[in-house]
Amino acid sequence: MNISKSEMVKETSLKPSRRSLPCLAQSYTYSQSLSQSTSLFQSNESESQAPTSVTTVSIDKAAQVNAEENKKDSVLNCSFTDLSDFCLALEKDKDYTDESEHANYDRSRLIRDSVCKDKPEPKPKSLPKNDMNYIASSGLLFKDGKKRIDYILVYRKSNIQYDRRNTFEKNLRAEGLMLEKEPAVANTDIMFIKIHIPWDTLCKYAERLNIRMPFRKKCYFTDRRSKSMGRMKKNLKKIMKWMPQNPMALDKSAFPDLEELECYTGPFSRARIHHFIINNKDTFFSNATRSRIVYHMLQRTKYENGISKVGICKLINNGAYEAAFPPHEGAYKSRQPIKTHGPQNNRHLLYERWARWGMWYKHQPLDLIRRYFGEKIGLYFAWLGWYTGMLIPAAIVGLCVFFYGLFTMNGSQVSQEICAAAEVFMCPLCDKNCSLQRLNDSCIYAKVTYLFDNGGTVFFAIFMAIWATVFLEFWKRRRSILTYAWDLIEWEEEEETLRPQFEAKYYTMERVNPITGKPEPHQPFSDKITRLLVSVSGIFFMISLVITAVFAVVVYRLVVMEQFASFKWSFIKQHWQFATSAAGVCINFVIIMMLNVAYEKIAYLLTNLEYPRTESEWENSFALKMFLFQFVNLNSSIFYIAFFLGRFVGHPGNYNKLFNRWRLEECHPSGCLIDLCLQMGVIMFLKQIWNNFMELGYPLIQNWWSRHKIKRGIHDASLPQWENDWNLQPMNIHGLMDEYLEMVLQFGFTTIFVAAFPLAPLLALLNNIIEIRLDAYKFVTQWRRPLPARATDIGIWYGILEGIGILAVITNAFVIAITSDYIPRLVYEYKYGPCADQLENGDNCLKGYVNNSLSFFDLSELGIGKSGYCRYRDYRGPPWSSKPYEFTLQYWHILAARLAFIIVFEHLVFGIKSFIAFLIPDVPQDLYDRIRREKYLVQEMMYEAELEHLQQQRKKCGQPVHHEWP
Repeated sequence: MNISKSEMVKETSLKPSRRSLPCLAQSYTYSQSLSQSTSLFQSNESESQAPTSVTTVSIDKAAQVNAEENKKDSVLNCSFTDLSDFCLALEKDKDYTDESEHANYDRSRLIRDSVCKDKPEPKPKSLPKNDMNYIASSGLLFKDGKKRIDYILVYRKSNIQYDRRNTFEKNLRAEGLMLEKEPAVANTDIMFIKIHIPWDTLCKYAERLNIRMPFRKKCYFTDRRSKSMGRMKKNLKKIMKWMPQNPMALDKSAFPDLEELECYTGPFSRARIHHFIINNKDTFFSNATRSRIVYHMLQRTKYENGISKVGICKLINNGAYEAAFPPHEGAYKSRQPIKTHGPQNNRHLLYERWARWGMWYKHQPLDLIRRYFGEKIGLYFAWLGWYTGMLIPAAIVGLCVFFYGLFTMNGSQVSQEICAAAEVFMCPLCDKNCSLQRLNDSCIYAKVTYLFDNGGTVFFAIFMAIWATVFLEFWKRRRSILTYAWDLIEWEEEEETLRPQFEAKYYTMERVNPITGKPEPHQPFSDKITRLLVSVSGIFFMISLVITAVFAVVVYRLVVMEQFASFKWSFIKQHWQFATSAAGVCINFVIIMMLNVAYEKIAYLLTNLEYPRTESEWENSFALKMFLFQFVNLNSSIFYIAFFLGRFVGHPGNYNKLFNRWRLEECHPSGCLIDLCLQMGVIMFLKQIWNNFMELGYPLIQNWWSRHKIKRGIHDASLPQWENDWNLQPMNIHGLMDEYLEMVLQFGFTTIFVAAFPLAPLLALLNNIIEIRLDAYKFVTQWRRPLPARATDIGIWYGILEGIGILAVITNAFVIAITSDYIPRLVYEYKYGPCADQLENGDNCLKGYVNNSLSFFDLSELGIGKSGYCRYRDYRGPPWSSKPYEFTLQYWHILAARLAFIIVFEHLVFGIKSFIAFLIPDVPQDLYDRIRREKYLVQEMMYEAELEHLQQQRKKCGQPVHHEWP
């Protein structure tokens, strides 16, 4: 910026820059907020230093702290009486952010010195008296009725750790927080500590944490094309008004106007406070931001002498405090209907418009969820809603494949031959108690197998592989839109603070951070590798334990197989294979749920042993371990049935036996696919029921019991909001990990073995419709308010989903080629069937397939006193051939066809997936252009706002006003 003294004119207004003309039309409307912002620090001094009603701060200590702060702040205490002085101050302001960790500036003093004549600030309008009474009675304010409660600490009076608590609370006050104690109404042993963070402390820590705040309303650059498109959209909206309204759309009139979403934002700075839109200091920082700042302070406050004696989490773990949580904004129910009286608070609005079961068909209010619970939980519900919506086409196609098999089941050549084979006897499937079985006894199983193994199976497997890619690629676009709307574009992982446990462990080893240029604790490479090796060893040990459990279930199936074959009940004796599989599935499910409890604790210990640097690294490491444990736990038995059951049994007269004692289990005469469907269906159904009960049923029972005990102890007494929150269940200690893990495992069930169970997407869709409202109801009504955390994506789960998508292609190729009979039927149809020598396929090309797929065995070789021949599923030579019981040429043809199908299927699907991923950009082009333009405009607006601020100060001081060079 070049300035000439000859260009100074005393009463001339600022000439705006040509580059910022499109957006400066609105910039002058915020001059009123400037005068408000300059007096915010002044009006809050008395409040921030006032003692609370119960706990007080010593005057000497407070004066000492203020003296130290004033001493630091004197670095930037300059005046604006001279233009050169202002330029010097402006140069200092450029580097102010880099120095914010080392100096605490009080810009309110600088602003007071520069303002010669300032009008008194108009008092903000207070809430109606009845609203204030409601807020106070709900436990949202201190006893003075003015200071809002930002956080709650809970401890028991009978707990003897007085010194730790006193030291911790004393240090909290020294950091600038205000505390107020109040005993519980229902339990005299419980004491609550209400925490309020004053304005000056908020500003100081908002600056340290680089929290982005709004400073100018958005305005968009429009060219001729966008203007014409805007007119077309307006005309289209007029036409849409006459159309029936979408029943799934939200009623936007019922939701608050989220104006801060339409503002440019920048890192908050007390030195540039005049840039920001501060109409009311009580609402400038949202409840979520205030709670997040308080939690940051709680995590870094000492309670004893020593580096590692820091943080509220350690105090809760050692029992000094019972809990720490931000309060809900009030009750979620009201006696007056919301349509006539409106919502009492955001929690009430979320319940009425989102968490109620009657809203199951409505879209989710993601902006309000983000405002109340934070961006991290908002992104979870956005992803869950997107996943559920994308399941609709997958469920429809899967249902069509199922109905295709249902309608063509009776016309299937294979099913007709099996049902008509009354004179074909199958060899005994066990050694002692099994007898010869007619092939037509498997008629029902053959028809059920055809429902899942028909001509549409290959198409559906390819469709689901492409669907998984489309789902993930379009989610990236959806995520980019949300991160832009929620102002998360500039929020990066580098802004994350270190975990207190990491700081306490490695405080003696420091290195300069290459991003910030400041020293910070550092974990040596050798120490990191050693801890990772121990963690990986623990992971492999737990996976081997899972495989051992699956092996135990296999041994159980082998042992009880003959017992069920000789059972007294005729139904079980007749369907002993089905009874064996069903019992094995149920026992496997019980083992799965028992091992999950142990996995969670071991994964927690291994993750803490690694000492991750940040919270996101801890969450990613813990999530990866839990996924590996539970994925192997859930799918190991399914992989056994799909690829190992009945593959290595030998043949009659020469069966392979486990430990030379138990004969290996064979597939049903109609194939192994029915066992795979049973295993998947039972585990998926039972696990979803169990998860839903643990997520909602268990907290409901616990909360009901807590309310019952309170009602017995007190009568006709209303509890404040903080005590009602204390009686709710805390959010899971691992946050959203369990929610994501449940959905990701379901995604694996939906895609990995979908060729064997095309109804999996439909079951997942029905479950997710319930899951969304169940989670919403749980977050709003049954859980304490979780800490509002920020995030730009779903973390490591996206990488896991991509890995599952790749694994799904491979497993579906193997299921179609090995588990199902698709390839043997195809080889018979084109090589050995009646249509092998014809140019065109006929209607009965599979005629004789069942007889061709069964081999002969001489019963006299079994020594059971019977003669003749029995049949078994395999491609081996008959007893009268030159090489009896050896693999035939058809077996090798089928094996080669299976391998070729796997290679062709995988390359084809991977090629389609890669091409689709290439075609779909991660960020929409119009959004990409808007982000780049806004970065440019933000720089211009900061520049213009600084000049405007200078001009106003010079006018008030009676100094000449200057132009900028054109």
